[in-house]
Amino acid sequence: MTDRVLLTGISGFLGGHVALQLLNAGYIVRGSVRNLSRADKVKATLAKAGADVSRLEFVALDLEKDEGWDAAMEGVRFVQHTASPFVLQMPEDKNDLIRPAVEGTERALNAALAANVERIVLTSSMAAIAYGHEKSRTAPFTANDWTNLEGRDVTPYTESKTRAERRAWEIMRAAGREKDLATINPSGIFGPLLDEDPGTSATLVQRLMNGSVPASPRIPLVVIDVRDVAQAHVAAMTSPNAGGHRFPMGESTMFFGEVAALLRNAFPAYANKIPQRRLPDWAVRVYALFDRDLRSNLGELGVLKRLDSSAAMRLLDRKLTPADASFIATGESLIAHGLV
Repeated sequence: MTDRVLLTGISGFLGGHVALQLLNAGYIVRGSVRNLSRADKVKATLAKAGADVSRLEFVALDLEKDEGWDAAMEGVRFVQHTASPFVLQMPEDKNDLIRPAVEGTERALNAALAANVERIVLTSSMAAIAYGHEKSRTAPFTANDWTNLEGRDVTPYTESKTRAERRAWEIMRAAGREKDLATINPSGIFGPLLDEDPGTSATLVQRLMNGSVPASPRIPLVVIDVRDVAQAHVAAMTSPNAGGHRFPMGESTMFFGEVAALLRNAFPAYANKIPQRRLPDWAVRVYALFDRDLRSNLGELGVLKRLDSSAAMRLLDRKLTPADASFIATGESLIAHGLV
């Protein structure tokens, strides 16, 4: 297969898995990194994972700079835009997240349209779907839902993903090419690491396993496996019916205490470090005064959210990987890389 795919954010947790699946499917992958000095590390990581890296190319692109985007699109049939800032700890200036997310999306899509690429797949998030709504909601969130930026507890990250995806659809509609965009809207992404960088989501598991979390807060996690998300990106790129659609992805919702219990059973050698106690809500609020990561997520305390992933399962033509397996794969990777 000689089709070339531009993959932004190839050095990220999800980007690496998308690259692996694209290479294994026979595509030529042109991966973007902010600095080409990272290219050798990415190449070695993918080779170790079993990919044929003879079809791997690299370009330097920055979400906040115009240079290089048009040249990066030369000879490209498809675009996978996975690059976007993702953090647990919210910045003091929300525009530090919002600006690169929105401007990066604009640069990627405008360059892709100018090059007349066939389809663009954008990594969005459940953050663009399920926030700013009434906390009492019990119905699953669907592709028809959008985060209400005027609602309570909307973080800079949530706003960045919402504004970036809305901007993407605006650009495509204005060009008359709405059917040439598909967005993947995953929840918290877990699963096997390809290298020793735990990224953001796996850091939650790392903190549970290394003893740095004394007790489990009553905060739920909507969970999806990175391998499922990567496969959905590849499927959405070529599926005739995927264009013009959003694909929420969340296999199940688990509280931190449930995740901790799962990890204790799966990794008995670490059981004495993994919290057994539940942290009362009042204590979470006090503890958050001294922990910025927790403080940034206080709005999720006790709020149970679910995603309707039926469209993604139809796209994949199978059920999603169970959350238990995703967390165990994360833990095994953390141990293998000496990160706990």
